[in-house]
Amino acid sequence: MLRTSSPILKPIRDKVEAGERLSLEEGLVLERPEVPLPELGELANLVRERKNGNRAYYNINTHLNPTNVCVYRCTFCAFRSDLRDAKGYVMSDEQILARGAEAVEHGCTEMHIVGGLHHQKDYDWHLNIIRILHKAYPELHLKAWTPVEIDWFCRLSKKSIREVLQDLVAAGLGSLPGGGAEIFHPEVRNRICEHKADARRWFEVHRTAHELGLRSNCTMLYGHIEQPYHRIDHLLRLRELQDETGGFQTFIPLAFHPDNTGLSHTKKPSSLMDLRVMAVSRLMLDNVPHVKAYWITLGIGTAQAALSYGADDIDGTVRHELIYHDAGATTPETLSVENLRRVIVEAGREPMERDTLYRHIERNGTQWQTGATITARA
Repeated sequence: MLRTSSPILKPIRDKVEAGERLSLEEGLVLERPEVPLPELGELANLVRERKNGNRAYYNINTHLNPTNVCVYRCTFCAFRSDLRDAKGYVMSDEQILARGAEAVEHGCTEMHIVGGLHHQKDYDWHLNIIRILHKAYPELHLKAWTPVEIDWFCRLSKKSIREVLQDLVAAGLGSLPGGGAEIFHPEVRNRICEHKADARRWFEVHRTAHELGLRSNCTMLYGHIEQPYHRIDHLLRLRELQDETGGFQTFIPLAFHPDNTGLSHTKKPSSLMDLRVMAVSRLMLDNVPHVKAYWITLGIGTAQAALSYGADDIDGTVRHELIYHDAGATTPETLSVENLRRVIVEAGREPMERDTLYRHIERNGTQWQTGATITARA
């Protein structure tokens, strides 16, 4: 039995203990500041341990952002650049392949690929990034392109979402990341990214990907202009698609970093807010196997604490992350495996290396192979 004693939490505690689904109204209760954060964490931890025991997952991964030139001007973004800006760049095929070689040399199992929407690069340029990396380094899982990028590829190619995804899979795509979700509710989305793919389109891409057998992640960008209702609404929309397809494997709440953005006047979310969002997410997304504490956005200490507030994954080594560091993230550019494992052990968890699809990695230095699939109760 849980030690939760707050009267406001008792009805919710009873439902969580019974494994029953929480409603929108109950989600809003969890968001109320008078709900004690330690008790909320205790409830989320119950769900976390039911699904994943004492394990905390990490992987050895690298990021690739082929260009930061982007046609969109999202208010929250510090990464984008105009074509003629001094900070604008486009990576050549040679640079992209060199990044793949570096990843393999360091034992990476995954490359996370997202970038700007460059108006002078055609559909085949984006497709070719996947094609050349997969041909040169077939052992590297390519987790690439958000629904915002897939939507852009559809515009460039005049193809459907399904056709674009089929092209990408044929080129070597392994799975989809969860970016571009931001906040789904139009009251917020229309103010922070009004011109890019809307919530309907985001869900259409993931639904189609799941129908094709691809797994994907999902995210929420919080701590800017949204309110608690918008966050709960966002989580419920994700839960609804997961009921339909079962294709989401990990949810990642992303703390907003305001530096160098159009929202630089806003205050970065506190660690207390980070932990509350993490716990609420774990409680509301009862059908998503994993919740990730992305240490790049949270900071290492908060990510470590989050392993007791619903999170069971801390991401990975994360070489070459640019998007959040451009927005003022002060976390290291990369973490060693030794440090990742230390952070997990200090949190009282059992570290387990995984690949993108949550298969256990058996490793001998930079040489590795996948073991059995790690099961998590949805």
